[in-house]
Amino acid sequence: MNPKRALPLMLGWLLLALLALAGPAQAQQESSGGEPPAYSTLADLLENEQTRQELIDQLRGMAGDVAESAPAEEAAAEPSLPRQLAQVTSRVAGDVGAQFDAIASAIGGMFASDLESTFDTAAFMTAAINLGLVILATLALFVLFRRLARPLFTGISQWSLNGSGLTPILRLVICVALAAAVDVLVVAFAYLGGNLIATFAIGETGELSTRASLFLNAFLVIELLKAGVRMLFASRYEGLRLLPIGSDEASYWNRWIARLIGLVGYGLMVVVPLVNAYVSPAVGQGLGTLIMIGAFLYAVVVVLRNRKRLRDAINAKASQATMAASRVSLQLFARTWHLFALAYFVMVLVLTLTRPADALPYVLFATLKTIAAVVVGLLASSFLTQTIGRRIRLSDDLRRKLPLLEPRLNSYVPNALRVIRTVIVVLVVMLVLNAWGAFDLAAWYASEAGRGLVGKLVSVAMILAIAVMVWLALASLIEHKLNPETGGGVPSARAQTLLSLFRNALAIALITMTAMIVLAEIGINIGPLIAGAGVLGLAIGFGAQKLVQDIITGIFIQVENAMNTGDVVTVGGVTGTAEKLSIRSVGIRDLSGTYHVVPFSSVDTVSNYMREFGNHVGEYGIAYRENIDEAIEQLKVAFEDLKASDEHGLKLLAPLDVAGVIALADSSVNIRVIIKTTPGDQWAVGRAYNRLVKLRFDEAGIEIPFPHTTLYFGQDKAGSAPPANLRVMQQDFTIDGSPAGQPKSGKQITDDRYTPNKSRKTTSTGSGQQISNPEHEKPSGDDVDEPDEP
Repeated sequence: MNPKRALPLMLGWLLLALLALAGPAQAQQESSGGEPPAYSTLADLLENEQTRQELIDQLRGMAGDVAESAPAEEAAAEPSLPRQLAQVTSRVAGDVGAQFDAIASAIGGMFASDLESTFDTAAFMTAAINLGLVILATLALFVLFRRLARPLFTGISQWSLNGSGLTPILRLVICVALAAAVDVLVVAFAYLGGNLIATFAIGETGELSTRASLFLNAFLVIELLKAGVRMLFASRYEGLRLLPIGSDEASYWNRWIARLIGLVGYGLMVVVPLVNAYVSPAVGQGLGTLIMIGAFLYAVVVVLRNRKRLRDAINAKASQATMAASRVSLQLFARTWHLFALAYFVMVLVLTLTRPADALPYVLFATLKTIAAVVVGLLASSFLTQTIGRRIRLSDDLRRKLPLLEPRLNSYVPNALRVIRTVIVVLVVMLVLNAWGAFDLAAWYASEAGRGLVGKLVSVAMILAIAVMVWLALASLIEHKLNPETGGGVPSARAQTLLSLFRNALAIALITMTAMIVLAEIGINIGPLIAGAGVLGLAIGFGAQKLVQDIITGIFIQVENAMNTGDVVTVGGVTGTAEKLSIRSVGIRDLSGTYHVVPFSSVDTVSNYMREFGNHVGEYGIAYRENIDEAIEQLKVAFEDLKASDEHGLKLLAPLDVAGVIALADSSVNIRVIIKTTPGDQWAVGRAYNRLVKLRFDEAGIEIPFPHTTLYFGQDKAGSAPPANLRVMQQDFTIDGSPAGQPKSGKQITDDRYTPNKSRKTTSTGSGQQISNPEHEKPSGDDVDEPDEP
């Protein structure tokens, strides 16, 4: 960002912070000023009756004047926003200017007077040397202890990266906690060693000077803060880094934040108190202001320099996010993170200028609470992602028993994880606002509205969780019953149909009940909803009588087990396989592949071909000249062949039932047989038996009659038949005059102009001759040829 563009932005943040934070401080100072009222004088006035009456009269007279001047005073007491901003800015600028004036006056007074008489140079040099020795000794001990603890840090980091038995996030948290404990012990040992050296080795033995105490206390606080920063970044140990960033990035931000903490901490906790004690409080206060301004400028420069760098890193993390809300939030934060950073440093500067006494502890604790809330939120989200965010894999045995449980869990858990992450984000935001005083979380939760909202959210979450668990349990139980491997064998068609319908009805009932309970829990009166649903159901019942009839008929059909999925049925005039059964209709696939949906209201009769057994009823005709007993024997032989078949033998349930001769038809004697088969196999068995009957009849020479046409030429009154006019066709004849390929007895005339596209008509004559002529025309002239007599 261009510094010229950032300057107005920082000025705006500065003015807003001044208005928000300096106003209450000013009001508190003004309210605390003034002298206490003279209560004893007022009591003396009230004891005297004459003075008391005079006081009452004066008060009554002043009441009117106060009432008239009240609007003007209220208007004057509530200045406008620009006026408040101008007042606060002027006051802060005046305080800063007064500090610099005091610094200049103090320094000028020191040099104007006799410096030897006001400043003990020898004592100052001795104190400086002693303090320097304490600082060197403490820092040397700290570096030594850190080097001794380095192998321990390395081992913990390696276990965090390559350990087993725990999820990676749990290992990371445990290792970071162990490393932090070691780091705190290192700081504590260095602090203790510095105290011992300052007490017994430097200066007066047995006494800890104030200067050494200031440094050691500052060292303890600052190094503990740096230890917390090392928990986040850990530039040297990848396995101890809480933030998911690279080593170079971690090293850069660790160094920058450590410098900033050291500059502000040692400056305000060591240098300023020493200047106050040895030079002047005014100089110390001004020096503290200069330190904060310098730290502010340093932070602003670093933020603006790394604006694009950090934006690209956050965008890279956003591209890896699985939730759309997280991705959008990260992309928005990538564009505005520098604004939040500038606002933070502006607020710290304003607090330091307006509330110098408690600014540093307030900012320190608020910052630590913010970092803790954000880090804990990130760790909780990462823990959930690593434990339940991955694809759930069930055992092979459980997958075999409940094949749909794993896909169902993998569809529910990601949605639940999104909800939990949203709750975590809301909690982190509330904790951050509470840390900076923008939102009182404890007071909100103690209020009736806060407790009610939290209680309702927890209740709704519990209701939804219980509903999901109930659905998972019941649906898994139904799947267990329907599974042939685990439910006691292959379930019957009726069991499949009823359990499927029960599962659908259970889902509808569970969703309805859960929705009603949730609405009642969040405070919505469901009484009118239930009454409205009843009225609506009554209206639908009157307006959709056909639908009601469909449902009622479907219920009784299912209860009576009239048909099930996979049965071959005749329903509503449609014959086919029942593929789908619902509470309202049945889907049937007929032999041609057409799918029919038949509502139950149009079903009068259900013809089911799949109950207990099936019969193939076969009727076979033989010629009148054939022996009936011989034909029945061949039918039995064909049944024995069928019984010996590997494909159809197991489908036969009873011996062949020969009903006998059922009809003496026009051209055949019909014999009926009945074959009892397993349900649904009667058609396949019948087809196979028909084939075997044809083969057996052909082998035995038993004629299966077929339709014949007799051609009658007529007869005159004398009793002689008219001549038959025949057309002679061109053929190849043998030496004896008969057509080639025909026997000598009987003469057969064929038309070689026959084509397959024309119908062929065969006639029989009394002499045994057959005429095949596709186109009969009346012959004339030379077309008639008299055949020779035999």
